[in-house]
Formats: sequence, structure tokens, C-alpha cells
Amino acid sequence: MVVQESVDRFWWPALMMFGPPDTESPNTAQSMAWGIKRDTNDDLRQKFVDMSVPQAKALGVTLPDPDLTWNEERGHHDFGQPDWDEFAAVVRGSGPCNAQRIAHRKRAHDEGAWVREAATAFAASTLVEQAPAPLVEQARQRRVETEETQ
Repeated sequence: MVVQESVDRFWWPALMMFGPPDTESPNTAQSMAWGIKRDTNDDLRQKFVDMSVPQAKALGVTLPDPDLTWNEERGHHDFGQPDWDEFAAVVRGSGPCNAQRIAHRKRAHDEGAWVREAATAFAASTLVEQAPAPLVEQARQRRVETEETQ
């Protein structure tokens, strides 16, 4: 039951993970030409579906796609399309978990402030220790003079 619920929740986002359809992907052609990508978004999505169907059967779960069928002629599964409007919303930062993700990142940043402060202090002390002796002596002398004038 838990596996089926997880598949139901993540099937469509998993298909979206490969990016928009090739017809809507502005960088696919250039990325393929430069060798950055070896497969298009649609090809990767097809491979994922073709690999996932037998795994789902082995686990005894149903993939939540009413259009999912074996196409004998193509030798691949036909499948429905994700909600590409939802995909665009997620990419724009309006996805269902965006506020939660941003809050988590902000909290992690805030809670990590002490690490950044400690690293900065350590780096500053290391620079002083590694500075040439005359510069260190000049800095000490300035500090003494400043303290005497206060």
C-alpha cells in the first residue's frame, strides 16, 4: 500500500524530471550538437517508462497512467503526458513545495551562520599568523598606539 501511494504521488513528477517535451525544449538541439546531451528529453522519458513498467509489475503496483499500453509496432510503451502547466509552474517557483523548500534553505542558512563566522575568524587568524613578521609587527604597533590614545 505504501509503495502504491508513493508511485501514485511521484509517477508524473518523475516523468517531468526529464524536462519538457523536445518540441518545447529550447536547448535540446544545441546540447545534442555539442555532445552535452546524448539523448533527448523524450528519449530519456521513453527509456524510463519502458524500464519502469516491468519493475512495477514485479512489485505488484499499478502505474497511474490510464494511457499506458504496450505498442507492439514501436516496441515501446505508449503513455500519457504529464501536466506541463504544472511543470512550468514548478520551474517558475510556484510549485506545491516551493515555499517549504525556500523556508528549509533559509533555516539551514541561518542555522549555519556560526560555521561561516568561525571559518572567517579562523581564516583571519591564519592570515595574521602567515603574514611576514614586519607586517605583523606594524599591525601590533598600530594596535598599541590606538589603545594608548583611547
